[in-house]
Amino acid sequence: GPSLLALSALGFCLMLQVSAKRPPKTPPCPPSCSCTRDTAFCVDSKAVPRNLPSEVISLTLVSAAFSEIQDGAFSHLPLLQFLLLNSNKFTLIGDNAFTGLSHLQYLSLANNNLQTLPRDIFRPLDILNDLDLRGNSLNCDCKVKWLVEWLAHTNTTVAPIYCASPPRFQEHKVQDLPLREFDCITTDFVLYQTLSFPAVSAEPFLYSSDLYLALAQPGVSACTILKWDYVERQLRDYDRIPAPSAVHCKPMVVDSQLYVVVAQLFGGSYIYHWDPNTTRFTKLQDIDPQRVRKPNDLEAFRIDGDWYFAVADSSKAGATSLYRWHQNGFYSHQALHPWHRDTDVEFVDGEGKPRLIVSSSSQAPVIYQWSRTQKQFVAQGEVTQVPDAQAVKHFRAGRDSYLCLSRYIGDSKILRWEGTRFSEVQALPSRGSLALQPFLVGGRRYLALGSDFSFTQIYQWDEGRQKFVRFQELAVQAPRAFCYMPAGDAQLLLAPSFKGQTLVYRHVVVDLSA
Repeated sequence: GPSLLALSALGFCLMLQVSAKRPPKTPPCPPSCSCTRDTAFCVDSKAVPRNLPSEVISLTLVSAAFSEIQDGAFSHLPLLQFLLLNSNKFTLIGDNAFTGLSHLQYLSLANNNLQTLPRDIFRPLDILNDLDLRGNSLNCDCKVKWLVEWLAHTNTTVAPIYCASPPRFQEHKVQDLPLREFDCITTDFVLYQTLSFPAVSAEPFLYSSDLYLALAQPGVSACTILKWDYVERQLRDYDRIPAPSAVHCKPMVVDSQLYVVVAQLFGGSYIYHWDPNTTRFTKLQDIDPQRVRKPNDLEAFRIDGDWYFAVADSSKAGATSLYRWHQNGFYSHQALHPWHRDTDVEFVDGEGKPRLIVSSSSQAPVIYQWSRTQKQFVAQGEVTQVPDAQAVKHFRAGRDSYLCLSRYIGDSKILRWEGTRFSEVQALPSRGSLALQPFLVGGRRYLALGSDFSFTQIYQWDEGRQKFVRFQELAVQAPRAFCYMPAGDAQLLLAPSFKGQTLVYRHVVVDLSA
């Protein structure tokens, strides 16, 4: 029989044949990389190499031929501990580029072209020990505010990194930037609702704990009353008062009764009363047409507990007139400033001295001060800084009182009260401006300035410079008023338009660092 030696030789040959058929499995390695069992070093790769062994714990990419690291770029390498991405041309990193790398201890993004980093990009890296971001052109704006916060609290060791821009932070260490220097909250007026038909005045009012809006809409021959729907958060049709040539609809709630003064160009002006029993408006009284011929504006106010309203009259023959509420109606109280084509009237109650400022298209605005002994307004002087004005509004900032005057031809003006007279603070370029309105939204002061020829300009008050600065443009056709209306959690700006639809804008707060 065959010898034992021959058998063992045969067995050895068989073994060789078997092993030749199944060579030891070397891990895959892409052409651009050189690999060992658990490391990969890749040069000139066109993308993050996909076919690497899943047990790789160290990956280096050098001179990569791509500039964006996409979301989940390394999720096929869950055991990675070291990731060296330095000295490439990376400009963009996806929000979730490092997702799935819970074992990563060392990350080098040094010497790339990174100007910003996505918020919380390092959050998935639970045990990151070392991070190198040096040699990038970081733009230290609101988009990296989160990084400053993260650097202050992280246990990861991070080599010092410096800002390339903006100029005020250039060469500053990111770790040392004061958070208060980041002004990242901005605001915006966004179109919220469009109301059909043109309108020339808008007046919000509260009546029996509901919010309403009165619009003068001559195009539909009515004072339109809208009601705020708190569920749908929209203005809804509620009622109409017939008014073929309405120029102003002024709601007044006196002793919990609702009245609407309807001022018209033709056909007389009236006062309506809301009857809660019949749930309709009924005409209460006429306003003397000999006195009020061409009303242009209405202002309602209280002095020492009494209710008044003033009507600016824009005809040569009429007079701006004051009416006082007494028991069951409004009675003519005083004729102010006759024959002057008055355009607007503004009530100012500062330092306990009630004043009326009447603007006119034919002369400088006139200031009247209330005399408590005569119970009448007494002429006090003129606002000599402007020869004429279309609209006059006022606001207080700190301890100072300001007047805003819009002009149809020439600059609109911002004036400050200096104790005995006004001084000019600012001239705002305006053409064809009939309407302007200062208003305050949660501590921010704005001014809306309309134009019949171009966009409406929204300005924001700069506390440091004590001036308005340009903020935003709104496309409103021929605005005739601006009206701020807080409605639940929505802060609304209404722009009644003479030529187009009335636009409702919502004031929104935006965090640029989010």
